[in-house]
Amino acid sequence: MTGRKSEILGAVSAVAMLAVATAAQAETWRYATEEAAAADVQNVFAEKFKEEVEANSDHVIQLFPFGTLGESDDIMEQTKAGILQFVDQSPGFTGATIPEAQVFFVPYLLPQNNEDLVEFFRTSVAINEMFPELYAQQGLELLTMFPEGEVCMTTQEPVHSPADLDEVKFRVMTNPLLVQSYEAFGAVPTPLTWGEVYGALQTGIIQGQENPGFFLDSTKIYEVTDVITCIGHNNFTTAVMANKAFYDGLSEEDQQVIQNATQAAFDYIVDYQATLQEQALANIKEAKPDMEINTLDAAERQPFMDAAAEVEATFIEMTGDGGQAILDQMKADLEAVQ
Repeated sequence: MTGRKSEILGAVSAVAMLAVATAAQAETWRYATEEAAAADVQNVFAEKFKEEVEANSDHVIQLFPFGTLGESDDIMEQTKAGILQFVDQSPGFTGATIPEAQVFFVPYLLPQNNEDLVEFFRTSVAINEMFPELYAQQGLELLTMFPEGEVCMTTQEPVHSPADLDEVKFRVMTNPLLVQSYEAFGAVPTPLTWGEVYGALQTGIIQGQENPGFFLDSTKIYEVTDVITCIGHNNFTTAVMANKAFYDGLSEEDQQVIQNATQAAFDYIVDYQATLQEQALANIKEAKPDMEINTLDAAERQPFMDAAAEVEATFIEMTGDGGQAILDQMKADLEAVQ
């Protein structure tokens, strides 16, 4: 072997050893979501976040879809304990510890127009300035909130008015305001963890539940229900958070990597979910042709909208001045984009 070749091989070997050492030093960050399927919105966001972080740092993101680490309450506790660095969780589950987050369950508050909805999430003072302070008090760094899609009800019988929900046992998340919403709508709200829902519908323990269309599709919940009804009352909102002690302990460079990845994933996901609802409902109809899918018109929605006033009043009673301030700011933010 010539001396020149030896020098080249020695240089390559040194670079390889340095790469191995660098890889060994790379920190793995763990990130859990509330959804199981790869095409579900939270997981698509998480994959984009992972791609951006790994492309722009030496860190590795390990993803844990729903069920791999337990239920929603479990992954939140693991995040607060620092076992997980990131978690995606709906305000529906954080409402017990951050009561003001229940504002996202005031019916008919969020716009139905997707363009206005996305602009609201981008620019809202309530979301981008007020909520981070509330999450910080719980040891969480709020990175972003984003919409996942219009929420629709599934039931065994058609629903055209609140009277059609009379005595219907309706699964809700463990969220006080969501309980109040379905009481106002005439149903019997029944809090259950998601893992119990399919079986409870199958056995008749409950007769209804709500979720965005893509989730009804991916979880095949349509197999144990007969009617989907969209009344325009809400768009499912979720929040991506980091353990605050972990985040605060990062270098400014790593914090910027996370912020950039969050923004890139947000931009990606709002485009991804824009037409997801229509496609999901079409998928369900194809899979189950006798599935009845109804979208209520303005006249049919009005009684539900009238009931929403009662829910808004309950939200203010539950949360006091802090909730009133959040609600007022959200309404101002919504007015600005509409």
